[in-house]
Amino acid sequence: MDLEFTKEEQEFRDQARTWLRDHLPTEQRPAMGQPMREFDLAWQRTLHEGGWAGINWPTEFGGRGLTDIEQMIWYSEFARADPPFTLNNSCTFVGNNHGGPTIMASGSDQQKADYLPPILRGEVVWCQGFSEPNSGSDLASLSTKGVIDGDELVVTGQKIWTSYADVADYQELLVRTDPSAPKHKGISWVICDMKTPGIEVRTIDTMAHHTDFAEVFYDEVRIPLANVVGEINDGWRVAMSTLSFERGTAFMADQIELAATVEALIGEARNRTDARGRARIDDDEIARRLATARAEVAALRSMTVAGISRTRRTGMPGPEGSMVRAFHGELHQRVYQLGMDILGTDALALTPIDGDGNWTGPYLQSFAYTIGGGTTDIQRNIVGERVLGLPRPPR
Repeated sequence: MDLEFTKEEQEFRDQARTWLRDHLPTEQRPAMGQPMREFDLAWQRTLHEGGWAGINWPTEFGGRGLTDIEQMIWYSEFARADPPFTLNNSCTFVGNNHGGPTIMASGSDQQKADYLPPILRGEVVWCQGFSEPNSGSDLASLSTKGVIDGDELVVTGQKIWTSYADVADYQELLVRTDPSAPKHKGISWVICDMKTPGIEVRTIDTMAHHTDFAEVFYDEVRIPLANVVGEINDGWRVAMSTLSFERGTAFMADQIELAATVEALIGEARNRTDARGRARIDDDEIARRLATARAEVAALRSMTVAGISRTRRTGMPGPEGSMVRAFHGELHQRVYQLGMDILGTDALALTPIDGDGNWTGPYLQSFAYTIGGGTTDIQRNIVGERVLGLPRPPR
């Protein structure tokens, strides 16, 4: 594994830097609702028109067929351009980073033709319907049911923590289609049109003042059997590929943005003073924590590159992605706690401080990073069982 960029990768970096300089929007992204959706889709269309959509999607599906390393370079250059919005919070994230790749890996030719091009062209928004009120970390215990009726599935139940459900066109939905089978065996992965009668969406206002999350209720929602990805009752296998993408390369953008956040914090520590008028960075403990944070984001980058190298050999992200996911979630929280400590009482503001950015909202949001996408405990169990070969814990 080589951690240095090749000549071709360096040239790609220069191309990305130039294109972003000329095309990156300068206006702030709307916080919610249809204006947010239109902003994100407009940016996706700009990427598509410029040839920058689906960098690591295969060319047969409309992408550029480039490597995950080049995808990481793209994310790095995006963060370096100091954009007024983040990539990981885009409502196009699910379609681009794990809904679309899952359909590529397990969908039929017709599903690939129908659903992949609109994702890249910036025409649709996808959301994820996995978690339920009583089935979060133990995803296999989900109870939303899908009953086969002719050539349709009739879905009844509830999902929660569904990002952007209020503005989504489609949902990657897990339903229980065989209640008599072992819990991992009776699940199906389904493409759900969010405009189907019987769907109700209720947004959730979080403590970070985000309204991205929602509850989704299904009252005898009829979905064509043709929308099942893979086979009926094969949804657990399909879902594991989805979560492999989510825990593997899908969070690269967030990792790159976290590295930029650490550098911003170093600048804050140089410019801010304590009660004695001393620069915050001259405090030995603050300096130590900043140095540790910078080293840890570098380690996270190396772990990600190692995962990319491994995926090149196997063709599919593996359970090692859970190591990256667990480390990233805990590191994200430590970085934003450090930010709060550096800013002191200024951190209590819920609005940007002197135009330099809002730290309180991201700090509150950081608590979700060891929960979303599978809790840290679940990630550690995956690493223990599937990477280290340890026995499963007693139930």
